[in-house]
Amino acid sequence: MASRATTVPIHGNYHGYYNKRPFIQDPRLQLLPPELFQHARVLDVGCNEGWVTCEIAQLWNARRVVGVDLDETLIRAAWKRRRTVWSLQAPPSSSSHQDEVDADAMEVDSALDAEVDYFPASCEHMFGALPIPPQSEDEAVSADRFPHNLTFQTADWTRQAIHEDSEGYDAVVAFSISKWIHLNDGDDGLLRFFRRVHSVLTTGGTFVLEPQEWDTYAKAKRMDTRLKENAKDLKLRPEDFERILREIGFGPAEHLGRTGEGGE
Repeated sequence: MASRATTVPIHGNYHGYYNKRPFIQDPRLQLLPPELFQHARVLDVGCNEGWVTCEIAQLWNARRVVGVDLDETLIRAAWKRRRTVWSLQAPPSSSSHQDEVDADAMEVDSALDAEVDYFPASCEHMFGALPIPPQSEDEAVSADRFPHNLTFQTADWTRQAIHEDSEGYDAVVAFSISKWIHLNDGDDGLLRFFRRVHSVLTTGGTFVLEPQEWDTYAKAKRMDTRLKENAKDLKLRPEDFERILREIGFGPAEHLGRTGEGGE
């Protein structure tokens, strides 16, 4: 599918979005249970430049992470981000990960405390990012370890399935994208998105949704006349989402709190 990138980010596809948020670890992820992504297949919908996606793949012990965004330029930046994050990562120790860490919870704690400033950013500016090693039998560069456990796809996932969907996901992450789906595709489009998520989740899987509040729609719809017209027909509100998700077949919602800015 061709890229739908536009000059005006009417899909919430802001370029340089994370450059305005000076943190290494996204505070929204810190609200989640540490075991959520352990050994999991994870889908990050609307991944933008891949900062959150890379963090899940590198630090949260996920087995496979897929980031998808409809903006091809953002996906190219996400692949670059993957290599940058790999460059900042210290080399593995001589002992294997399994020898050092036995319990799953300890694995996550260890990963979150990992040294990620080994290769200063100035080195990348001067010499370029470090090359990513090929996959091998070595656990440190195996398929279920960062960076090989991470891939990106350009697609409007609300409408278009991707190959990775066929295996299902243990967790689907949707940070600050519901408003843009809602304004672009209406109530029906948002319901289609929720149903798509439900259809690809494995039994017992988790949908991590960060909905934007209704009052943030006012600024967004002014970006484009089509969004403004679409907004007139919206009947659903963010406070309805929990009920709708239950009707689709999701379990009871767990509210994990708020943090930082976001909501664009």
